[in-house]
Amino acid sequence: MKKWLVLGKLPQNSSADDVIKTLLKNREIKAKDIEEFLSPDLSRITPKSVGIDLKEFEKSKTRIKKAIKNKEQIVVFGDYDVDGICGSAIIWESLSKGGAKILPYIPNRIDEGYGLSIKGIENLLVKLPETKLIITVDNGIVAKPAVDFASQKGIDVIITDHHAPGSELPKAYSIIHTTKLCGAAVGWMLVREFSVIEDHLSLTALASIADLVPLVGPSRIITKLGLLNLRESKRIGLVELFRECRLVQKEIGVYEVGHIIAPRLNAMGRLESAMDSLRLLCTTNRGRAHELARKLGSTNLERQNLTEQAVFHAIRQVKSQTELGKLLFISHETYQQGVIGLVAGKLVEQYYLPSIVVSKGDIYSKASARSIMGFNIIEFIRKASDLLVDAGGHPMAAGFTVETTKIELVEKKLQEIALKEVTKKLLTQTLKIDCELPSDLLSFDLYSKLVALEPFGMGNPNPVFTSKGLVIEDVKAVGQGEKHLKFKLRSNDVLFDAIGFNMGNKSSELKIGTKVSVAYNLSADSWNGNKRLQLKLKDIKS
Repeated sequence: MKKWLVLGKLPQNSSADDVIKTLLKNREIKAKDIEEFLSPDLSRITPKSVGIDLKEFEKSKTRIKKAIKNKEQIVVFGDYDVDGICGSAIIWESLSKGGAKILPYIPNRIDEGYGLSIKGIENLLVKLPETKLIITVDNGIVAKPAVDFASQKGIDVIITDHHAPGSELPKAYSIIHTTKLCGAAVGWMLVREFSVIEDHLSLTALASIADLVPLVGPSRIITKLGLLNLRESKRIGLVELFRECRLVQKEIGVYEVGHIIAPRLNAMGRLESAMDSLRLLCTTNRGRAHELARKLGSTNLERQNLTEQAVFHAIRQVKSQTELGKLLFISHETYQQGVIGLVAGKLVEQYYLPSIVVSKGDIYSKASARSIMGFNIIEFIRKASDLLVDAGGHPMAAGFTVETTKIELVEKKLQEIALKEVTKKLLTQTLKIDCELPSDLLSFDLYSKLVALEPFGMGNPNPVFTSKGLVIEDVKAVGQGEKHLKFKLRSNDVLFDAIGFNMGNKSSELKIGTKVSVAYNLSADSWNGNKRLQLKLKDIKS
């Protein structure tokens, strides 16, 4: 059962404006920052404001200008996820338009692994032997051996990244790093003065949302303005992708990006070649865009099936264990490398424990980890670094490579550390609620004011309210397998529509006439051209 934590309290006889003030206070938005929060200004984003080292920034720009002047071969070396793909498109298009001789390179997840690697450099040199400058995007901050190898080959490396650095930085030509932006936005910061392409803001928004970057400060500005740009984008590949997803472009928001668009762009890097996702973003041929969009859709369906099979198998493995510790650690040779992160995420949802899923290989194995709130998974993993080949990631999501013969040793060490560090407090799921809301404040006036606080995501969560003493007037199970519940809830003489996703298991205890307290997001639902308020339930207590 979730613990409800109410963060703020409304004054008596409060208005919709009082609700907004409470939400801003809960998000620690100071009075001097409210105007910027509500009216984002792109001019406020500078290298200094996001914590980028200015000397490294200038050094990078000078090196790029030299490469352009001398017609040197530049390679932008991206990652195979949405962030890396979008960042690669931004850097490649900007520098190409700025006169550079540049080509993109996205490594193959299976053959070359994550990020800048020795094998990846060897492979790109087969195709582009005259390469003199590599610019990484969304990777490189832990690629010390690869950077050393590039240097031996006479190649300078400019790293642009936002991941957590290791104990020792690579000896790159220069490093553009900040954790305040997604990887694509870091790359955008570096190259935007070489040529301005307005549409690039839409790509940074895609990347920020897909990579779960906290939507606060500069990241919020880029994402909010980028979403507006995305809804108007004429980029052929995106337009065809929206059509394949059956999305109304002008209505695209955080949910559509995170749950519909990003999975399709990610699917190629998970199962095939992420270059096709990059080609989709950059193509100017409508027929090619249509063909690629359909390919991304079909590959995503395959990814969904593989994930479902692996999740079923992993949960069965967990259930076979006699005792669960403080960490789920599951490994198997049948798990496809491209979906193990998704499987780890599903295990966290099911058991609310930090979860590591390993795709076992003959010599080396790949692992992906997902965490619970308040537990830094990459710092945790690095405590076993003496047994690992490499490790990298974020506090909530990370990965590592391990020799297959050492998997049991790694599991034993991490399980022992988890027993000490994963406390009972961390394992108590807490639902943070912004405030208790009187039902008479539930109106389109309040809803329209909430929209001004968008985009919602990490760091700026969708407001959660609670209302007490509502009476269930109607309840019915809906959806495949009757997993969801639709309600009509009455407060005094007013009826509200509500939907509880994945609450089908509560149907026996929630009868008509029952009084309930609900925690919910306020949303607007359209049906037959009519718009009405809907409560999207997060939890319900009778």
